[in-house]
Amino acid sequence: MKVMVIGLRGIPGIQGGVETHVEHLYPLLIKLGCEVEVIARSSSIPSDHPRNWKGIEIHRLWSPKTTGVESFVHTFLAVLYAALRRPDILHIHAIGPAIMTPLARILGLTVVVTHHGPDYDREKWNKSAKKILFLGEKWGMEWSNQRIVISKVIQKLVNNKYDKDSALIPNGVAVNKIPNTKSCLDKFKLSPGKYVLQVSRLVPEKRQLDLIHAFLEADIPEWKLVLVGKLNPNENYTQKLLLEAQNNNNIVLTDFQTGLSLQELLAHAGIFVLPSSHEGLPIAMLEALSFGLRVVASDIPANLEVELPEDQYFSLGNVNQLATILQFFANKPLTKNEKKIILDRVEERYNWQSISKQTLTVYQKCDRKNQ
Repeated sequence: MKVMVIGLRGIPGIQGGVETHVEHLYPLLIKLGCEVEVIARSSSIPSDHPRNWKGIEIHRLWSPKTTGVESFVHTFLAVLYAALRRPDILHIHAIGPAIMTPLARILGLTVVVTHHGPDYDREKWNKSAKKILFLGEKWGMEWSNQRIVISKVIQKLVNNKYDKDSALIPNGVAVNKIPNTKSCLDKFKLSPGKYVLQVSRLVPEKRQLDLIHAFLEADIPEWKLVLVGKLNPNENYTQKLLLEAQNNNNIVLTDFQTGLSLQELLAHAGIFVLPSSHEGLPIAMLEALSFGLRVVASDIPANLEVELPEDQYFSLGNVNQLATILQFFANKPLTKNEKKIILDRVEERYNWQSISKQTLTVYQKCDRKNQ
């Protein structure tokens, strides 16, 4: 079965929830017998980027660098390219790119759309962008041959708004081994177990400013706050974060981290925090749990679906409550048994092997309908 994947910036090592999802899922689908081609944006990967990674063919297709039109134009071109290549399945990830689903169907393609979350809820989008995202969701759900959703919340939304069935296949994560090295900790002058960590894009809906203010209010002796995410100094929100951190040695902005550096930061953190106002099913949270970390999160539906202990949730935007929770858990490190319970639960609920098999089943349903 030939599968073409669009709707992402690229792989491997590109920051983003969809990118991480694709990076983990498709090598396993290749082992299950699929041929996979990922269409990447020229604005996100260099011209000398690998053309094959873990058996996945990576095709670098031109895209503009202008924010707001980059995804739209690239997806349009990717659908035309797919019409020439004729894959058995065109898999579109996210509701923004899904606006091209009707075009793909008109061109005779079999389309699967994965709804990763209602992106129109993101704080960064203006009214026009939100309308386009609403339309992408509507057309993606109504025109696709099969639909995948990553959470119960999204599945209910799709059923209620569009009266469409969907396959619930969550994001996954692999239980990670603790690396022996600590070079990244040394680089940023961090002590194991003595820092609060957030890993995400530096954008308003991830609420890093809330976390900074809560950390300062908590006043935890000898602890630091570490924010991992690509620094774009030209963006207003990044400038605000840099301003908050510039005179405080206990607030560390590491820029984008991947590979061993990111593993070291996750493995040795004391607390992981996700204060977001918007998520699909947060891969960053699952990654933190895969290292046996205690996770504290805002009480939005997507975060609640992970079913953390009740005392590890706080009301969205409630800085005082978050500060109190940080202060409490800073003085209550996890026991070995508590860590084991976290790891066992991750292995049971978010196994990529199982997720890849469920995804293949969705593809096969499309194939049977076309026979």
